[in-house]
Amino acid sequence: MPAPKSDSEQVSAYIAAAPKPARAMLRELRRTIRAAAPEAIEKLSYGMPYYHHHGRLTYFAAFTKHVSLFVMGRSKLRYAATMKRYQTSASTLRFLFGSKLPVRLVTNLVRARVRENEAAR
Repeated sequence: MPAPKSDSEQVSAYIAAAPKPARAMLRELRRTIRAAAPEAIEKLSYGMPYYHHHGRLTYFAAFTKHVSLFVMGRSKLRYAATMKRYQTSASTLRFLFGSKLPVRLVTNLVRARVRENEAAR
């Protein structure tokens, strides 16, 4: 019986199984999140990549024509004006395949959420 995949391997498998146009975007989101929150635990939750550091940080997922980032916590209020361009709901940002990811925004959102979670400890 093969050994179960590690959490990181499961995220890699998720990205590999995503629609081809989404893969580069998912890899970039993954790198950005990991750089912004190097101590975060990476795993799958609700069937999508999820990051945890003293609580939920963020999720991301691939869909038919876009990639979404799911933003957690109050920290998103600070970046509401910048997020508006990508928002489909209060906590969901949508990036169409082939569009440039707003790396600085993602970094800022994740770092703010890390600080928020650490302050709540």
